[in-house]
Amino acid sequence: MSRTEQTQTAVLGALSVMPMTGYALREEIRSVLGHFWSESFGQIYPALAELQRQGLIERRGADRARASVFAITPAGTARLRELLSEPAQPVRPRNGLMLRLFFGRQLGPEACRNLIREAREEAEARLAELAVGRSESQEGPHAQDRPYWLLTISAGEHAARAAIAWADDALEALEALSDSAAPNPAAEPPAVSETVHPVREHP
Repeated sequence: MSRTEQTQTAVLGALSVMPMTGYALREEIRSVLGHFWSESFGQIYPALAELQRQGLIERRGADRARASVFAITPAGTARLRELLSEPAQPVRPRNGLMLRLFFGRQLGPEACRNLIREAREEAEARLAELAVGRSESQEGPHAQDRPYWLLTISAGEHAARAAIAWADDALEALEALSDSAAPNPAAEPPAVSETVHPVREHP
């Protein structure tokens, strides 16, 4: 699935829940899908235009602010099911924290501990946000969607708790390292001996 198709999947999926304006769509993706998916303002509006051109969504008048309201069409629902049926692409990890910790000898134990503490705080904040999302998902008219929404919230909660547990283990492991030790530069390669050894002649 291309990057464009991934954006279209998110847009069609959000509009399958209810019609909304482009701005409301962006906020819905940010607030509801934000714990596992992100789309920029610059990606959503071109996707809306292309989906409308293909007849997969349609405009339905305007809201009180005179902004166009978009709704998914039957063809759009069929296309959404096709996209969702495609295998999910594996995500190649790019974890800045792990990159820094892997080469943590250059930073030293205390700097690494600070990085881990920050990561732990972020995980706690995510867990709190997910608790709000879980509470809010219990309200509203979308009873048929709710069990599926809760699956994603549960995944986020498990990931956040695992991150907190890892941070606690990592901080404990770093306590064994001496804070007084300065970061060690990479080892110099051994000097090449300039001594010339005579070559023995074999009889």
